[in-house]
Amino acid sequence: MGGAVAAYAQTTTYNIDPMHSEADFSILHMDLSHVHGQFSHITGTIVLDTKDMSKSSVQATIPIDTVDTGVSMRDKDLKGTEFFDAAKFPTMTFQSTSVTPDSDGYKVVGNLTLHGVTKPVTLQMDPLGPAINMHGQMHRGFQATTSIDRKDFGLKWNGLLPNGDEMIGDNVKITLDVEAAAK
Repeated sequence: MGGAVAAYAQTTTYNIDPMHSEADFSILHMDLSHVHGQFSHITGTIVLDTKDMSKSSVQATIPIDTVDTGVSMRDKDLKGTEFFDAAKFPTMTFQSTSVTPDSDGYKVVGNLTLHGVTKPVTLQMDPLGPAINMHGQMHRGFQATTSIDRKDFGLKWNGLLPNGDEMIGDNVKITLDVEAAAK
């Protein structure tokens, strides 16, 4: 127990495990329901300094072509030029500018680059773990949530319904589930 506590109480760099991490999203469709999807194969690093959180940081990259809504035709549209334009903008990235503890875990402020546009966003991050795997390697888990306005990132396509309402909403709810292994 003492070794785990000592390892937890120092600055540790964690590599995001792309096989155990995903970004889930939901967006309103026709004012009736939410379309859900996810991006996978997230890569990046999390530097966690439990003694001085101002020294902590998060950097993550998400490949756009991993988008999966469970409907292949919709996924193809999302990867195309009217939405994410994955050929021109193959990744979205996040780079933190500050990490501060709060009553719910951590507030992570940073810059999200999506569709060629960089905007500040705030993530509410809940730390999980630590745990040591069967190979003796320290792991941490993190769940982070945020919402963005897709139009702020140049994702402006929208069909109109017969009554003139837009087909899809602007607000995108995002939940990231990340597992990371100590370097």
